[in-house]
Amino acid sequence: MSDRSRSLPDRPSLRYLKTEAKRRLRAGEFTTLDEAQLTIAREHGAPSWAALKRIVEDGAVPRQRHASRQLRWIAARFADVHAPAWHPPTDKELREHVHEWLLEAMPPEELLPRLMKLAPRLHGGPVLVEDTPTHALARLDSADLAAVAQLQVVVEPTPPHRLVGFRVHPAAAIDDPRLTAPGTRTEGRIPPVAMEVAEQVFAEFGLPGMVLASAGPRDTAWALARGWAALDPSEPLTTRHRFPAGCVTTLVTATAVLRLVAAGRVGLDDPAGRHLHTVRLADPDVTVRELLSHTGGVDTPSAWLADRVPDPQDLFGRVIPCGGPRGRHEHSDGGYAALGLLVENLTGSPFPQAVTDLVLRPLGMADSFFPDRWPARGEAGTVTGYVAFEDGTLIPVRRRVSTMPAAGGLWTTAPDLVRFGLNWASLLPGELARQALTPQAALPGTGHVGLGWELDRTARIAGCTGHLPGASAALAVRLRDRRVQATLTNRSTPLEPVNGRLLRALT
Repeated sequence: MSDRSRSLPDRPSLRYLKTEAKRRLRAGEFTTLDEAQLTIAREHGAPSWAALKRIVEDGAVPRQRHASRQLRWIAARFADVHAPAWHPPTDKELREHVHEWLLEAMPPEELLPRLMKLAPRLHGGPVLVEDTPTHALARLDSADLAAVAQLQVVVEPTPPHRLVGFRVHPAAAIDDPRLTAPGTRTEGRIPPVAMEVAEQVFAEFGLPGMVLASAGPRDTAWALARGWAALDPSEPLTTRHRFPAGCVTTLVTATAVLRLVAAGRVGLDDPAGRHLHTVRLADPDVTVRELLSHTGGVDTPSAWLADRVPDPQDLFGRVIPCGGPRGRHEHSDGGYAALGLLVENLTGSPFPQAVTDLVLRPLGMADSFFPDRWPARGEAGTVTGYVAFEDGTLIPVRRRVSTMPAAGGLWTTAPDLVRFGLNWASLLPGELARQALTPQAALPGTGHVGLGWELDRTARIAGCTGHLPGASAALAVRLRDRRVQATLTNRSTPLEPVNGRLLRALT
């Protein structure tokens, strides 16, 4: 029996509490469902499960939750969308609930059909997973269990608290018995709220393994590992296991390029082709700044995953195509592949060695490296990656790595990512570090992109997320106090709500 005391959120979900009781029963913590429910009730200060249900169903909301209010407006206003008498919101009504930022990025003719499609999946009112004044996360119902998803909405922090963004986070339904009773290993002093978030996220997303790590400029860093590095045979996950970082690699690459800018080896507004000797860009006028901010219109080569990274000499004479319009953000692994070659040409060293000398070693990121193939199981403390099979079980992925190391080839640990997030700016002159966090182009919704960094101007967060088959990574830096949050998993799944939830909980 548990002796833990827990606080209910301001708008607790009875469905989540029921699921939690069943999960802990399957994990072998209890012998009957009644025992599990009674323990959970007592953990939350209720004498019985029936009393907890009454608290959840009848409890008052102590603080106004503006994001969930807008979520309920979506659910109610669009619930009868197929009824003959239903009519869409007028422009005036829409602007009472939706900020002009969002309407600029997503005009009514695009926004309304999306809300009309989402609202039926909020049937009966949103089931809230997270509820804060500015962010809410709700489960989207579906008859198809494989189409489980969550809807996140964000509102402006000041009245009238209109919607500034929303996003659907899909997640496959996982029912794998090997995920029961996950172990937890820690490093440093773990905040109780971080342990709570780790337990919730692990159950919600069906993860084989997950590592959370965080620190502030004046805080001692901590890390928490939950689950398994590999399932068959089982290998417990530790905070020091290495994961593929996917597109989070681009932050490291961008910092290496900016170090060369600071040294006068290359200019931000130089045509990048001037410094490329083995390949050339189809558009010779694309600048280094445009490549860093994904606004150079450079296409990504189709074969970006392979069993091994090709020999750089294989690229000799190749033309990197340009497709999208310059000046508009469109994520480009091809653009960062060109930046990696630029680093090689300017330093005279292979990219992995050059970026180690420029970034990894100065920041003490001793557990980060660039393998030319997916390491064998257990090699260098690395994880096995998994994907969801049709029956909800997890199967290992084919061991394929990014063929463009500068765009997605980094393998790292969560503590190393935190070191990077805390200290990357120390490698640059102050003005250049500020430019890296200055908007260069708009992202869908209310975001912007800097020189490598994605910027959320409502929450004042800079970061990046990365996905490869069998792995996901996310790094977020809260700019007002420079608190850093890193999350790594060995299954590809959206991590933005995880980092955001934890950063808000740690406020």
